[in-house]
Amino acid sequence: MTSPQNLIEGFHRFHEQHFTDDDALYRQLVQEGQTPRILVVACCDSRVDPALVLNCAPGDLFVIRNVANLVPPAESRSGGRHGTSAALEYGVRTLGVAHIIVLGHAHCGGIRALMSGRRTGNGNSFINSWMRLAEDARTRTERELADAGPEVRARACERHAILGSLDNLMTFPWIRERVEQGTLALHGWYFDIECGKLLGYNRTSHKFEAL
Repeated sequence: MTSPQNLIEGFHRFHEQHFTDDDALYRQLVQEGQTPRILVVACCDSRVDPALVLNCAPGDLFVIRNVANLVPPAESRSGGRHGTSAALEYGVRTLGVAHIIVLGHAHCGGIRALMSGRRTGNGNSFINSWMRLAEDARTRTERELADAGPEVRARACERHAILGSLDNLMTFPWIRERVEQGTLALHGWYFDIECGKLLGYNRTSHKFEAL
């Protein structure tokens, strides 16, 4: 896709596929509303579209996308714009999803910038402030892999950041309550876009393993 016109043409192809008389999918979604059972926190990266990567149909996933697929800890509602937290609240408390997947990926630009120490713009950069959410992941990576090369450390930090987001999810009382009741499960997944593998965090082995 190189221009808005390409997108318009794409929409017309989409319309022909889904809005014919014999295709009831969107009529059903309008009449019955959305009832996704899975919420995915994914990165804004244009190469990692969760619905495409996971081969899902419209209505299957409730998706939250932000830079580096980060989940902030629960904070006071005053003094900020908490878009990710608001979407989590809607997915969990209103839609009643049964699973939350934090979907990280290899070659994440946000993590690369964090690991390299690069800063965007001046000290008031939104990106700089946002990426501080993964500072613990960076610190852990540098401690464990002090002698490793930059690519190895970046891959490790991407995975550590997923674990940090899983920890932050548990700071929301309405998530923790449902996890403890067994009505909500949290998952950490990692898409290796270089070799086309999907890995999941195994809480028993403490490793990311092929799914």
